[in-house]
Amino acid sequence: MCGIAGFTFRDEGLIKKMTDALRHRGPDDEGHFVSDEVSLGHRRLSILDLSEAGHQPMSTAEGRFIVVHNGEIYNFMEIRRELEAKGYSFKSRSDTEVILHAYQEWGRACLERFRGMFAFALWDDLKKELFIARDRLGIKPLYYMHKEGKLFFASEIKAFKETDCLTSHLDKKALDLYFSFRFTPGSQTVLKDVQKLEPGHYMLWKAGNLQINKYWDITLEDSSAPEKSEGEYLESFLEIFRESVKLRLVSDVPVGAYLSGGLDSSFIVGIMAGMMKGQVNTFSVGLPEGKDESSYASLVAAHCKTDHHALEVRSDGVDVIPELMFHLDEPLSDAATIPTYLMSEATKKAVTVVLSGEGADELLGGYAKYKALYYPYKLRSLLPFTFLNGLAGMMQTGSKAHRGFSYLGNLDDPASAYLRLNSVFLPEERLKLFKDPETLKCVQAANDYDVVSPYLNRGGDFLNRLLLLDLKTWLPDDLLLKNDKMTMAHSVEARTPFLDHRLVEFLMKVPAKYKLKWFREKHLLRKAMSGLVPPEIVKRKKQGFTVPVQKWVDKDLKGLVEELFSKENVESLGLFNHEAIKMLAEKDLRNIYSRRQFWTVFSFLAWRKYFL
Repeated sequence: MCGIAGFTFRDEGLIKKMTDALRHRGPDDEGHFVSDEVSLGHRRLSILDLSEAGHQPMSTAEGRFIVVHNGEIYNFMEIRRELEAKGYSFKSRSDTEVILHAYQEWGRACLERFRGMFAFALWDDLKKELFIARDRLGIKPLYYMHKEGKLFFASEIKAFKETDCLTSHLDKKALDLYFSFRFTPGSQTVLKDVQKLEPGHYMLWKAGNLQINKYWDITLEDSSAPEKSEGEYLESFLEIFRESVKLRLVSDVPVGAYLSGGLDSSFIVGIMAGMMKGQVNTFSVGLPEGKDESSYASLVAAHCKTDHHALEVRSDGVDVIPELMFHLDEPLSDAATIPTYLMSEATKKAVTVVLSGEGADELLGGYAKYKALYYPYKLRSLLPFTFLNGLAGMMQTGSKAHRGFSYLGNLDDPASAYLRLNSVFLPEERLKLFKDPETLKCVQAANDYDVVSPYLNRGGDFLNRLLLLDLKTWLPDDLLLKNDKMTMAHSVEARTPFLDHRLVEFLMKVPAKYKLKWFREKHLLRKAMSGLVPPEIVKRKKQGFTVPVQKWVDKDLKGLVEELFSKENVESLGLFNHEAIKMLAEKDLRNIYSRRQFWTVFSFLAWRKYFL
């Protein structure tokens, strides 16, 4: 786990500044490679092969191929043995050297063999080509700028602040999408100059030309294939998941796990406890004024005999918001970034690597919204819901009743139904929120519909279509971004065993009835957990992590909210109607939609203040 940066010209001073900006991602070592055509930089967090042999940038013996790498190739030993049989020799025990020789042997096809999380840039000094790739699910970030015939790339946007090419100009389409989704989906960021290399993609730079290609995608189940029994699906799930966890325990530094007390993390800890020789280090976070699952975490820790570390977020925890916004790089409306940041800070005192449960909800149907959409959609021919649109029009826009009638009334158009239920601000609300003409045009263009419709308005199992949408948007652009930035802010590596691509490919072929059963989410996971964790955990409902935003706003955040939401500050941006912004801070934030809307605006304004 590290930080990488680079660009397509020579500048020794600039590459050092860019990698210095990523020091938190890799405090153990730094390295640079500079030639007339390319400059590469690396900050190292030592996980595998702690010796000097693991230093980056790393090159082949003759110097043709040079690589900088962020992440882990979990099956590197398997690939290494294959390469050794072909005559390749190795000078280190690192997975980075395996990337070098794998590319040397198979070229771009090497990506098909890698099982892990990664973002790497590899320079071919003979062909004068720069090859950059990102892992299949988007666990590791990779940003780039393509300006004035030059290519810049980095693990985090803040590295671009060292260049003279990054401006504060906003991408208005991305801005509109942010206020719909709470994050910016796809290749865009809210900064016009900066884009993301999407998950499962690689880019090739040669002679000033940039090509971007997809090398992996998720396919839904083949309806013509014979269906397996629940027992067969369960056996395969357990086999692949155990292997995934085992691969993610390979490390030359201590490994632990985040333990929320929910199904996902409890399952991981239960598997780890049966594999590791000593006690598993586990970490949880509690909120004195919010809803959390810390009591269940303690129950699992006692059952699995872990060395458990329970952290309670202090009342002044919101004081870290300036640091959060700096580390996030992008506006992200997820108040759980605060406890995640603080837990990562506490984690570093005991371990450098942690396993976490991201991806389970999106693969196994863990969110309430899936049930709210799936079952009515299946019943829409028996119970025509379209008449509810008329009732929705009689309700206050944005209220729970309006949202409920509105999404049910649009079930014949799944993309519309999804947006009516899940958008932070509905289009009619965004038209009142913005006053900038360019942004208003983006709202009217219905770009948010274009994001979700390719996944939802298609054939195949409807639940798996919902899951695929979140796997492609919510997961990489919200959850994994938060997980990476908050852990790496404290030089902690987070590994996600649910997101092994082989497990993802398998679970996306499992029928909906084994994921949702009688309104009970994650049915297959609950069956797999039996005997590994206490029965109370297997049977419990999903609770989630609710942050006490209202109490923060009334007390610890009051001064900052008044500053950010002030007429002077809001009108200076030229983007929003101040009256619409002001009303958000006056709403009852215990309402889930009001809370999301407030925090989405707050996060954007705070990001602009502390990052830009």
